[in-house]
Amino acid sequence: MTRTYIDVHVLQTVPPSNLNRDDTGSPKTAFFGGVRRARVSSQAWKRAARKAFADQLDPSSLGVRSRRVVEVIADEIRRIDPSVDEAAALTMAEGVLKQVGVKLKPARKKEAPQESGFLLFLSRRQIENLAAAAVSERDGGSYPDDVKKLADREHSVDIALFGRMVADQTDLNVDAACQVAHALSVHAVEDESDYFTAVDDHKADDDEEDAGAGMIGTVEFNSSTLYRYATVDLAALSKNLGDPAAVQRAVEVFLDCFVTSMPTGKQNTFANRTLPDAILVQVRDDQPVSYAGAFEEAIKDPDGRVKQAVSRLASHAGELATAYGLQPVATFVAGPAAAGLEELGERRPWPEIIPAVGELVVARLGAAVDDPAVA
Repeated sequence: MTRTYIDVHVLQTVPPSNLNRDDTGSPKTAFFGGVRRARVSSQAWKRAARKAFADQLDPSSLGVRSRRVVEVIADEIRRIDPSVDEAAALTMAEGVLKQVGVKLKPARKKEAPQESGFLLFLSRRQIENLAAAAVSERDGGSYPDDVKKLADREHSVDIALFGRMVADQTDLNVDAACQVAHALSVHAVEDESDYFTAVDDHKADDDEEDAGAGMIGTVEFNSSTLYRYATVDLAALSKNLGDPAAVQRAVEVFLDCFVTSMPTGKQNTFANRTLPDAILVQVRDDQPVSYAGAFEEAIKDPDGRVKQAVSRLASHAGELATAYGLQPVATFVAGPAAAGLEELGERRPWPEIIPAVGELVVARLGAAVDDPAVA
């Protein structure tokens, strides 16, 4: 297939927040360019995007990731045939999973159904097909010869994009079509601590009680302008999904959800929901290219970082194109602070860019199908 990569670059300012915590509760950080930066892990933003998929896609297009997969399939068995009691459905679910090769073990809770030894990611269609196979076997038939393949076709959008690893059955692994970088601040950061108190309302109304707080504590936070990057391999996505219409829809939904989603860490505490200041989408036929190098030298401008970050991004993109002869097939620019990126491509409203990229995806897929060199 003709190589096509969709690169998404985002600059986004986040006020005091703790989007993604480490094991001590502190905001995640990383050293880059010799200074400490704010960091939001790729896993955190992928999950935020995946959760946002539910607002745009039918549940049948999405997957379920759980260790309690026996219960998930048992529930589907009972939906197919309500006459099956709970115990029988669980036994049937265990049976079909063993046919697939998924190893099960006792749950931590006593008397709970068995669980897989790791999180298992299955599409809704795979769950339905496995449940149907279990019902068919119970009704006097037998499992299909390719029962294992029931868990390895009709992938959901989230599995196709983010991949799946099955430790016990590596042939069920799905290579991710999407890569997401850890978001990094374009400047150095220092974490701060918010000391808080909580009043015991009932105690406060008692004149004989002291005036002390009912609870005290601290929560760490920082604020930052983040550089975010993700890339989608169109050939890999097409291999995982098969249907060109599904590929187009997956690209469009991923673009919108990745750009507009936000990890939920400490949201109720900080209400840090923002939208990107600048977005750069480039469709390429050479290779994915991150522009993180634009910020290897931390921005120090005390008068604001976004304008300088946009300038750095545009300059770095142009320099790489000149140095390596890399030219994108198409470039799209959006965002209220994206004027400095207009030398790379026309700035348009974000809702117009999503379908424009989708149309280009269809054209690229069609060109690949029509290419006689493609076997």
